[in-house]
Amino acid sequence: MLVDILIDGLIKGSVYALLAIGFSLVLGVARIINIAHTALYMTSAYLIYVGTKIMGLPAILCMVTAIFLTILLGLLIYNFFIRPIQEHEAAMLISTIAVGMMLQEVFLMIFGGHYLGVEPLIGGYATIMGVRVTNQHLLALGLAIIVLVSVRFFLMKTRTGLAIRSTANDREVANLMGMNVTGVAFVTMAVSVGLASIAGAIVVPLVTVEPTMWMHPLIMMLAIVVLGGLGSIEGSFVGAYILGFAESLVVFLLPNGSFLKDAVALTIMILVLLVRPEGLFGVSFEEER
Repeated sequence: MLVDILIDGLIKGSVYALLAIGFSLVLGVARIINIAHTALYMTSAYLIYVGTKIMGLPAILCMVTAIFLTILLGLLIYNFFIRPIQEHEAAMLISTIAVGMMLQEVFLMIFGGHYLGVEPLIGGYATIMGVRVTNQHLLALGLAIIVLVSVRFFLMKTRTGLAIRSTANDREVANLMGMNVTGVAFVTMAVSVGLASIAGAIVVPLVTVEPTMWMHPLIMMLAIVVLGGLGSIEGSFVGAYILGFAESLVVFLLPNGSFLKDAVALTIMILVLLVRPEGLFGVSFEEER
């Protein structure tokens, strides 16, 4: 059971990290609370299902195409539903909620409430410490870690990554220094949606595809972002693995764990906030003022 918890926690933590880091990036740079973020994760999964099961195309081609189409959809949503009201935070928040619900209803109308699935990319299993772990789970873990390392390199070693980090630290100063803040926000949105779509592509062989599959990751992502500190990339990374392992422990150790995983994640978040209100890596309220 220990190996099961370890592998499952690593996979969940890595996928949640992809979602939370993307959410934190766009929150830090553009001050956008994008509730539709995990709905785009769901969109990627549905597109892969359509390509593999309905159109009969190769899985790798479907995944790459789904990622690009989801990024395109995300940028269209940003341009038409978010950017025009970006200065009105309440309206923008409501707009992203509406977009998420709209995507859910579109998929419900097209596919119904059926639980759909995608075949694994690779079959077979590996034996780790006497426990069988499917090769698909190991592949998903490896891909997620590769993407996380690539994101780290992109943010720390490229000029675009530097511009994103600078804008996230202080949008006004970045604007005064001559940076194209609007352009940086557009690129950040593309990166954010890209991470969500990649997360969807990674997990689609491991989960059931259905119209409400974005709700649980949404709850976990918001809990992770608040736990780690709003807008903190490091906090999102650490918080993702904390809650990922917590969810795996609850599911494997408690008889009704699958029903309690959201409650446990939110309880951990609240307990941390009671001790450190700004989150694990967030800026203290006094320093921010």
